[in-house]
Amino acid sequence: MLILQTGTNGMPDEKTIDEYIAQFPKEIQKRLRQVRMTIRKAAPDAVEKISWDMPTFWQGKNLIHFAAMKNHIGLYPGAEGVAAFAKELEGYKTSKGAIQLPNDKELPLDLIARITGFRVQIETNGSPVRTMRGNGAGPKKVKKSSGPKAGK
Repeated sequence: MLILQTGTNGMPDEKTIDEYIAQFPKEIQKRLRQVRMTIRKAAPDAVEKISWDMPTFWQGKNLIHFAAMKNHIGLYPGAEGVAAFAKELEGYKTSKGAIQLPNDKELPLDLIARITGFRVQIETNGSPVRTMRGNGAGPKKVKKSSGPKAGK
């Protein structure tokens, strides 16, 4: 299902993800289609739309966006999505909520699928399948010691 969404300037831009992809050179179109299909498989119940002038998968909230840039494809899973996979993303340029996938490197489709699955879990269950520690144990909690008790 595709929904018409206006661009950030309030005017309709690309109406569908297909129209968005069609505006790029063939080699970039192929990469964008690969990203789209990978996300689609990992989030089969998500709605496709254009939001913030980018292809977006929405499931109650925006799950993940992607966009073609001059030298890379930007993947935007939000800050939680980037932080949860920080170790695996060490070879990529990242910032809070954004990942750059260079056009001269093979797309990490398995990683994109896992990041998308993480975002689906966050938005549908409120808790991730994996955590920032990457071992499913959750963030490490440290108890503060109050020191020796007075009078003992």
